[in-house]
Amino acid sequence: MIRIELFANQSLQDMIINNLEGVIPDFFYSVVPLSHGRGKDSYKLGTATWPETNFILIAYCDDSQEQAVRTVIQYVKSKFPDEGVKLFILHEQQP
Repeated sequence: MIRIELFANQSLQDMIINNLEGVIPDFFYSVVPLSHGRGKDSYKLGTATWPETNFILIAYCDDSQEQAVRTVIQYVKSKFPDEGVKLFILHEQQP
């Protein structure tokens, strides 16, 4: 099992979710719709000075779906290289 943690500009939320749902059957996830913070190049604080915000998506999937997730996110990053899309995949540790 893998845990997916995805951080991206809120403007990409619908596109990312629709693409993941399109390639992964029964893709179940949770979204934190409004995330404030600081990335490498800018702040995302939802204020007049720093108006943009991010969202966070967390999901658990079978190991076999990892490549599909990576492919979708690579596609989105290639279309929107300046939107701060960050993907983290954590693998379940076996005892």
